[in-house]
Amino acid sequence: MVLIVMLIHLNSQDDLEDAVHALVKQDPRLKPIFAITGMPALRRREPGFVGLAHIVCGQQLSTASASAIWARLTAAFDPFDAEALRRARADRLGRLGLSAAKIKTLKGIARELAAERLNIDVLANEDADAAHNTLTSLHGIGPWTADVYLLFCLGHGDAWPAGDLAVQEAIRIGLKLRKRPSAQEMAPLAEPWRPLRGAAAHLWWSYYRAIKKREGVIAETPKANAVSNNVAVAKEPPAEAKIAARKVPGSKK
Repeated sequence: MVLIVMLIHLNSQDDLEDAVHALVKQDPRLKPIFAITGMPALRRREPGFVGLAHIVCGQQLSTASASAIWARLTAAFDPFDAEALRRARADRLGRLGLSAAKIKTLKGIARELAAERLNIDVLANEDADAAHNTLTSLHGIGPWTADVYLLFCLGHGDAWPAGDLAVQEAIRIGLKLRKRPSAQEMAPLAEPWRPLRGAAAHLWWSYYRAIKKREGVIAETPKANAVSNNVAVAKEPPAEAKIAARKVPGSKK
């Protein structure tokens, strides 16, 4: 027997609200979480190559630095698209503030799009895990960047940022776990929330901010995975092999 799972898209605040209400009904453990957070606000970023490039450009940078580089980059090309980036000289991109690694990543994505070996827009209509694997097969795109793109740029309702430190810490506290779960441990924890894991991520991000505010701690998401005003900004460590130096409040790692 073939199990068909309906794909959910979070394209509007109403979509998110319907999904969160369904989650709370689906998993009673989320009821007290929702009571603390209230309804999360949906935030979306631009889709397509522009959205993915924006996330890549912000990796490992402060919000201010990432914004400045992005402003220079988009001002230098009219229009700013994959073809313009593919044709641009690497030294010109470097002068705009992009590192050699990011130039390699963006040019690689642009080449894949030009050769029609990649269509990142259709990933919203694929299984979340399959779409995740497609993105992480690209040079320089790690799991967290892939999931953030799927969730915030494409509105994929089942995208699950398992490597996000704030979501991990929120789950540790909210589900009363002994320790913060690893990215590998986050996968089975999220199984009860399929096919709405993306909405669950919104809820856990809101919970993280709420509990840190209640504790008198500025609700700043850990450096490796920043979410500002519900808008994800990728700041992954190289190859995503290391946790960022700034620790999660209350974490032993």
